[in-house]
Amino acid sequence: MRRLGVESSAIRSIGYDDALALLEIEFTSGDVYRYHAVAPSVHRALMDAESKGRFFVSHIRDVYPTKRVS
Repeated sequence: MRRLGVESSAIRSIGYDDALALLEIEFTSGDVYRYHAVAPSVHRALMDAESKGRFFVSHIRDVYPTKRVS
């Protein structure tokens, strides 16, 4: 999945697959996680958030089924 680099102290890049409703996040640690069944509106809100790390903690982490990719 293609990810776009973002300005964040916690997140390095973010990718999204509309067809699969799959959000992929690469953290600054180098770890990559996929979050399943994420609505396009949540992805857009994450990309628009002033603090992507805070948005992630409040609206994504512990909300969606997750799989570590690397």
